[in-house]
Amino acid sequence: MDQRITIHSVQDAKPKSGVLAALGKKIWRFRAFYLMLLPGVIYYLLFKYIPMYGVIIAFKNFNMSDGIWSSPWASPWNKHFLTFFHSPYFSQLLANTFLISVYKLVFGMIPPIVMALLLNECRVKWFKSLIQTLTYMPHFLSWVIIYGILLALLSQSSGLVNHWIKEYGGQTIPFLTSTTYFRSLLVGSEIWQNLGWGAIIYLAAIAGIDPTLYEAARADGAGRLRMIWNITLPGIRGVIIMLLILNLGHILDAGFEQIYIMYNVQVYSVADILDTWVFRTGLQQLNFSLASAVGLFKAAIGFILVLGSNNIAKRWGEGIW
Repeated sequence: MDQRITIHSVQDAKPKSGVLAALGKKIWRFRAFYLMLLPGVIYYLLFKYIPMYGVIIAFKNFNMSDGIWSSPWASPWNKHFLTFFHSPYFSQLLANTFLISVYKLVFGMIPPIVMALLLNECRVKWFKSLIQTLTYMPHFLSWVIIYGILLALLSQSSGLVNHWIKEYGGQTIPFLTSTTYFRSLLVGSEIWQNLGWGAIIYLAAIAGIDPTLYEAARADGAGRLRMIWNITLPGIRGVIIMLLILNLGHILDAGFEQIYIMYNVQVYSVADILDTWVFRTGLQQLNFSLASAVGLFKAAIGFILVLGSNNIAKRWGEGIW
């Protein structure tokens, strides 16, 4: 009986050691790729996963002198969430955040795709490089610089656009302080900044399409528009869906840096979002527990949206996992 158990245990151990040996050989074979992957893994471990223990602040009355673990637990446990949900500004903040994010998502996805298609069809190399460089440069500009450009162009008192309006006998328009125009400025400036970056991603996806498909289409007499519709767009569909799913995870972000730099008291009703409210009422007043509760709420919504959108995308065979 004991001899049988020993034999079976040895037989069971052999496959495991074989699997480990095969895994070790595979890792050693692709060691260069794993070394390139290592900095990214370390970054996410140090700055994304390890700090996640701090989420318990949302359930405590955090005091900096006591630290995270010694701070007393909130009573009730959802005290800070209730404070946020019962705030008189909750519905307005949620609506502003959601609307601005959806506007950026809907109107911001098409221009990079169109730009990538136009650049891909351009046969004059120097002109293609010039346009690609000009559209990519704003990606490196901070929102402070972009707001300075908008101020020079759209200021009611000294802006170039309002100067032209006055020259033609019109009335100046308060673009930067008007609730009518402010969201459009947010979305437009976001599209302008990220147009070139998004186009590069789609151009890389287009470069991966099998060129023989285009040759076969030309042999069948297909024109450029027909090839774009039947070959190029289906070829980059996976990248489009992947970026859409990833962006849905940030649907409640809405761009804190951009809005915080550009907004003012006159446009709070259409521009004040969750992050700016948390910054004012949570961080400036050192209420870190409230800020953590709102952050956890946003993360939960984003997680649900990513899972839901990925499951929907799987029906077309384009899920991320």
